[in-house]
Amino acid sequence: MKKILVIFILLFPMLSHSKGIDDKINNWFKPIADAWVNIVLYPINFSDEISIPIVLILLVLGAVFFTLRFSFVNIFHFSTAIKTVRGVYDNIENEKYESDKTKKIKEDGEVSHFQALATAVSGTVGLGNIAGVALAIAIGGPGATFWMIVCGLIGMSTKFVECTLGVKYRDVGSDGTIYGGPMYYLSKGLNEGGYKKLGKALAVLFAFLCVGASFGGGNAAQSNQAALQIASILGMDGGNAGTSIGFILAIIVGIVIIGGIKRIASVTEKIVPFMALIYVLACLFIIFSNFSYIDNAFSLILKGAFSLQAGFGGLLGVLIVGFQRAAFSNEAGAGSAAIAHSAVKTKYPASEGVVALLEPFIDTVVICTMTALVIIMYNSSGIFEYGQDVIINGEKVEGAVLTSMAFADAIPWFPFILTIAIILFAISTMISWSYYGLQAWMFLFGKSKISDLIYKIMFLFFIVIGAAANMDAVWGFSDAMILALIFPNMIGLFFLFPKVKQELNNYMKAIRKKND
Repeated sequence: MKKILVIFILLFPMLSHSKGIDDKINNWFKPIADAWVNIVLYPINFSDEISIPIVLILLVLGAVFFTLRFSFVNIFHFSTAIKTVRGVYDNIENEKYESDKTKKIKEDGEVSHFQALATAVSGTVGLGNIAGVALAIAIGGPGATFWMIVCGLIGMSTKFVECTLGVKYRDVGSDGTIYGGPMYYLSKGLNEGGYKKLGKALAVLFAFLCVGASFGGGNAAQSNQAALQIASILGMDGGNAGTSIGFILAIIVGIVIIGGIKRIASVTEKIVPFMALIYVLACLFIIFSNFSYIDNAFSLILKGAFSLQAGFGGLLGVLIVGFQRAAFSNEAGAGSAAIAHSAVKTKYPASEGVVALLEPFIDTVVICTMTALVIIMYNSSGIFEYGQDVIINGEKVEGAVLTSMAFADAIPWFPFILTIAIILFAISTMISWSYYGLQAWMFLFGKSKISDLIYKIMFLFFIVIGAAANMDAVWGFSDAMILALIFPNMIGLFFLFPKVKQELNNYMKAIRKKND
């Protein structure tokens, strides 16, 4: 691996200034992306002007239902989540586990609550927070921020449900390796309820889609924005610039992912807090530097959220943009995070469920909102028009580059730091999603070294494709792949949520016993 990296670095200058490969990759990839987008985002037409993708309807209705059914678990168990991550309740793991008539779950697992959270957050906190928010603001205007926040808040409940089920129905290999996620709770959980064929079909469908999502949203979208930012900073305009950067990113990611979930967790628990801290501090600096404009910024957000003239398609258009970007960013309802959380060391499934509800809050409510405020403040003088392609100084600006320019306006030297942060975000997200995709791949094709190797080669290949292809094609494909997971996962959640209620009662009973 080191020899390959050395050779590639030597070839890099030549590759970055040659012509053509990026365009060839994009021309091959774009028709595939467009076709898949049309399938997944198929809308229900309520009128000539109003249409909503079916997948978003399912996502929102599910999140609202779980929020109400679990008595606002996203709010009233927030403190429980914090205490669980801090280890306050670790000692109850030694108590006897009491469950319903299902099989006893021992304290198996590979990672701590914090490590599982860090791994899952690294899969969600990424370029969706930087590039995705910029895209949402550009298209939907400031009002899209409000709907991102709403989606994040109700998505906390969905995340709680799916991650509790992930732990409850996980498999433990003979060597202690954990295999979990929607593939397992769909097949095993629905089988318990007498829906064996439905469960198997949904599990297989989810696994196929999860592999695709790991190649798209968890991979190609990340390398695409990292490549754009690196090329912008370094002034690279060659036709092979994206391909070259993609190869380097693939090598870096490849070195890490051969180590499995333990290495992934050890890497992400160090990278995620570090990169998040840098980014959040920079956001706070800009926000408080423009403190006098905060009222105006939130006024624009609220006005735009309910304005019939905002963005494209009015109120509904802004709502759709906000929810779509939030769904891509926090993945609540997609079930992907349940794969990482399944590896936690616990015998109380609901303990990890309450930990998981922190993810959409961190990802969307906090970080996405901060990014939105920075961009809105940057555009306070009307540098670009909302609701259309962003044109600044005669050039089209996309995704992470817009966010970078917003930071540069307040902190001239920060784009270089942001580039590093973007690379870290991208790499950590790709690392986490390689684990998600591999779990799904092994569910479909078996747990063998050959199967493992084939998947990882394909995963690294898509890093290069994402870096080389155009942003519109990559993000369209990535959006559709992430959102497609909602169909099989949400159907399963509607069948299995009563089991989650039982597990929550078990965990809260144990906590009350400890406190007595």
